[in-house]
Formats: sequence, structure tokens, C-alpha cells
Amino acid sequence: MYDFKNKIITFLSDEDRFHLRVQHKKERDKRICDRIKAGLLYDEGWSLMQISHVLLLSEDAIRNHINEYKESKKLKPNNSGSVEKLSIEHLSD
Repeated sequence: MYDFKNKIITFLSDEDRFHLRVQHKKERDKRICDRIKAGLLYDEGWSLMQISHVLLLSEDAIRNHINEYKESKKLKPNNSGSVEKLSIEHLSD
């Protein structure tokens, strides 16, 4: 949607905004809350710099969050842990 008066391009529908606000109120994972806030603020016309300053995250992180939401409505981080780097023999030493 393009608002000719304010020259803001929005990417969220009214329904998306509503559901994100409802989810934000119920969500316990602060990382997901930050992703929701980043999307909502960006949709309102905030710059990446402004959002990163308020949420205390890097501009790259904000950019990634917004792009991931635009592409696949992703909110949940992929932090499932890392793969072990030590073999069983190293662990027993």
C-alpha cells in the first residue's frame, strides 16, 4: 500500500497488523516480540536506524527480521543450538 500523503509504503495488511499485535501481547519469547515490533514499526515508516536504536539490535538484524517476515512471515528465530565439534574421545580426556 502506498500513502501518497505521507509517502510511506506499508507491507502489512490490516489483518496482519491486528494478528501481530495480539500475538505480541501473548508472546513470552522476547526475541519474537522484538521481531514483531520491528515489523510493525517499519510498516509505520520508521527507519532501520530508528528501530535498531529503540530495540537495541543492529540494523542488519532488523533488516533480516523484516525481510524474513516479508518472505515467509517468519517470527521464530532459528537458534536450535550448534553441532558438537568435539569427538567422544576428546570429551573423555
